[in-house]
Amino acid sequence: MKPIWIVDDDQSIRFVLEKALLRENLPTRSFTNPRDVLLALDASGADDGPQVLVTDIRMPGGSGLELLDKVKQKCPGVPVIIMTGYATVETAVRALKNGAYDYITKPFDQDDLVHLVERALA
Repeated sequence: MKPIWIVDDDQSIRFVLEKALLRENLPTRSFTNPRDVLLALDASGADDGPQVLVTDIRMPGGSGLELLDKVKQKCPGVPVIIMTGYATVETAVRALKNGAYDYITKPFDQDDLVHLVERALA
């Protein structure tokens, strides 16, 4: 099973999501910025990329919305879930219009996010 990729500059968010997904036997791989995700995609190729990508919007070194666009070009079938602590209608519409599977605001219930990932996998 390919891992769920988590992208967030906040170590505590990555830790909580990793533990919640691992409890459901879903493997994870974490990144602190979009640049590292794109390097990993280039190194692994689309076939070895993530099953689902969960990314924050605002991070040093790049935007989750820009990452969404690039991931959709490289791996169009990968569901991308956008997380943000700075929710606006504009960013939600842009994310969904650009192909995000869904959009969730922080703080979120970790069980809700796990269920969202499971729905994206189905």
